[in-house]
Formats: sequence, structure tokens, C-alpha cells
Amino acid sequence: MKAITKTLLAASISGLFSMSAMAADFNLKIQSSDPSGDLNFKVQQRWADRVETMSDGQINIDLLPVGSVVKHTETLGAIKMGILDGHVTATGYFSGKDPAFGLIGNMVGAWSDTTQLLQYMNYGGGNELMTELYAPYGVQFVGASTTGVESFISKKPIDGVADLKGLKLRAPEGLVQQVFAAAGATPVNLPGSEVFTGLSKGVIDAADYTVFSTNQKAGMNDIAPHPVQPGFHSLPLIDISIAQKKWDKMPEDLQTILKTSVRDFSYDMTTQLKMADMAAVKEAKANPEITIHDWSDEERKKFREIAKTQWKVFAERSPNAQKVYDSVTEFLETNGLL
Repeated sequence: MKAITKTLLAASISGLFSMSAMAADFNLKIQSSDPSGDLNFKVQQRWADRVETMSDGQINIDLLPVGSVVKHTETLGAIKMGILDGHVTATGYFSGKDPAFGLIGNMVGAWSDTTQLLQYMNYGGGNELMTELYAPYGVQFVGASTTGVESFISKKPIDGVADLKGLKLRAPEGLVQQVFAAAGATPVNLPGSEVFTGLSKGVIDAADYTVFSTNQKAGMNDIAPHPVQPGFHSLPLIDISIAQKKWDKMPEDLQTILKTSVRDFSYDMTTQLKMADMAAVKEAKANPEITIHDWSDEERKKFREIAKTQWKVFAERSPNAQKVYDSVTEFLETNGLL
């Protein structure tokens, strides 16, 4: 009897250690590209909490604000080295590693609505392409989201392409700068954290930054009272990805939970930001010091034609960038959006 009891006890202890080891495999340290106070980060935290609930505690996500472990541009490498287990970030930040990331991460002027980008990613080949692009880095692409078509902050009235000429404009490196330069603006390299100061001190006249509600909350529209809304240029791809080694250890049901959760997350993120933007626009319109500029269809088309020429130029920078260009333009053309 004692021998049987010892055997059962040993088996129980072994099982507990086995379960503990499995649970440890699914503790994921994931860094966001957003600060903890932003609505974006709050939506991401709710996603992390839902994943834990949906997986019955088998997946635990420790979501960290931007810069907690590495710079926002370094998370891809940090995942490969095992410093992080994943990220929730704007794919375009990695354009320095391959121009393809800059092109798929923010194909300036391509998308006029969040649903268009998400349809391309989920049903038009985008997810498969991202999986291929991330594979050499030991990173598994889980799923896509976005924010909203970004507003445009400006201290000067801008009602069309002609008003961009000579404009000192903060824009991220890569395709965004390239397109605005082709449109006649003077792009300036400036971190997002320095946009407010740059506008205040006259270092820049305008900025490609983020969605209207975030700009309004940060007081951007008070110092740059001529925002363009709805935006006409930028819709970033946000990706949720984890280390391939972590992914491969997960059973199929947990992988499915993660993939499904990102679909839910993308709807949550885009819907909440759209609602926040609507409220912020209403608030801004009540301020007589702020004038919102809504570009005409004709001016939006002019800008897009300029952007399209630069897509082709940017695509020539790497074989992967050409793949992105071919994939996105085929989708746009097939769906009557080109």
C-alpha cells in the first residue's frame, strides 16, 4: 500500500512540475510601441487580459510600455535574441532592416479606411506575406491591426497639395519622407516625443504624427491649429508577433486562441479610436482657435498619384519590397481601389 501511495505521489509531483514547466513556456514578455497612458496601450492591455481568460490562464502576457526593455525600433532583434517574447508595434519601424517593412508598414496614400487595410491583411495575402518576411528573424507573425487614418498637424492652413510646398514637416524616415518630399514639402527627422516642442519652437511647421484624438489630448491642435481631418496620407500596420520558439511550443488550440484574439483586438482598436476621434473633432470644432481642414477628393487624388510614383521607387530597394508592392497593388487593382 505504501509503495502504491509513493508511486501516486511521485506521479502527482511529476505532473505538477510538468504543468509548471508548460505554464512557464507561455509567460510572454511583450513590449508595445505605445506609452502606458495612451488609449492604444489601454486597448492592448485589455487584449492581453482577454488572452489570459480565453486560454484559461495558460497564456500570461506581461505587456510593457514603449522603451521598457529596448527602443521601439529594436524589438524585432530583441525577440530574435530572446530578450523579449513578442511585440505589439508599427511594422514600419523596421524599414532599416528591410525596406519591405516600411512599404507594408505604411504604404502612404494607399488606404482611405481601416477596413481596406485589414481586408488586405486577412483576406488578400498580407498575413501570409508578413509571416514570410518575419521568418528569417525567428519571429512568428500572429496577426494584424491598425489604428486609424492619421490626422495631419499644421500651424499653417493646408487645403491641398500646393500648400505642402516648402512646408517644414516632421515625418518618419523612409517612404513617408520620400512621398512628402516628392509633393514639395521639406521633411525633418524628429522623434515623435519631440513633435510638440518642435512645433512650439518653430523647428517644424507641421507633422505626420498620429490620430486626431491623440493629437487633441496632447494639446497639439492648440499650438498647430490647422489640422487636416480626416487624414489623407498615413494608415500604419500594427502587428502582434511572438518568438518562433515560443509559438512552436504552443499546442494548436492556444495558437488558434492567439490568432483569433488579434482579430478581436483589431476591431476593438479601430472602433475605439474612431469613437475617440469623433469626440475629439467635436471638441476641437467648439474651439474658435482651431480650424479643421478636410481635403477635397480632387486634392486627395493628386496626393495619391504622387505617392503611387514613390511606391514604385521604394519597391526597387529590395526583392522583398518588390513583393510587397506587387501584392498590395494587385489587391488594390482587383478590388477597384487603385
